[in-house]
Amino acid sequence: MIRIQHLSKTFGGTKKQPLIRALDNVSLELRDGEITGLLGLNGAGKSTLMRLIYGLLEPSAGDIVIDGLDVRTDPDEARKHLGVLPDDTGLYKRLTSRENIRYFGELQGLRGAALEAGIEQLIGWLGMETIADRRAEGFSLGERMKTALARALVHQPKHVLLDEPTNGLDVITTRSVRRLLHELKDQGRCVLFSSHLMHEVSGLCDRILVIAQGRICADGNLAAILETGQASNLEDAFVNLVQTAAKQEADHVAA
Repeated sequence: MIRIQHLSKTFGGTKKQPLIRALDNVSLELRDGEITGLLGLNGAGKSTLMRLIYGLLEPSAGDIVIDGLDVRTDPDEARKHLGVLPDDTGLYKRLTSRENIRYFGELQGLRGAALEAGIEQLIGWLGMETIADRRAEGFSLGERMKTALARALVHQPKHVLLDEPTNGLDVITTRSVRRLLHELKDQGRCVLFSSHLMHEVSGLCDRILVIAQGRICADGNLAAILETGQASNLEDAFVNLVQTAAKQEADHVAA
């Protein structure tokens, strides 16, 4: 379980840069055996929240605890429980897809036959046979995403954080990714992913978080989000929720 309590993150606040409140007093729990979708406009705080969870950013306030490990005081141990697909894949271009995956597996302490078997399994799951032994330089967006996703999962993490995991993937590979996420859920893992694809979130997630103005403005299953957003489909509910949050923020500033 990932427990987030009163989490805030601000940037700036100097003469040269005005204060930007990226996250504002966010509290929630991400449960094992559950797929959670994170929806928000660009700049709403989705990537900031993920970066705080995996320790790339320091919170301005609040706590993040992963399976009892505080990310701020024990970041290396906490990261061992995470598999992360960031918004920037950051592959080593001179390495092949297989070598990129193997390298990250070795960083997680994996060696030998178990590591190689895990790599082969991921290559098969994601349909990477044709790119497995090609250098990453010159990869398409979809090929980079496949490699980065396999790299995030090679050590079989308890918690998986995915930023736009199907971005650039073809239809067949997207279906493979969805099956993989369901398998991770069935294994009792916690999955958090962000997406702009409403049909993907509504069809895949047990739980949906809507973030706006740095706050969680809705949290629940699809039916609960539709009710809160007063709409019959997720897209309309999402628009209603973020517009309401924006109006409330404007009223607060004006007051």
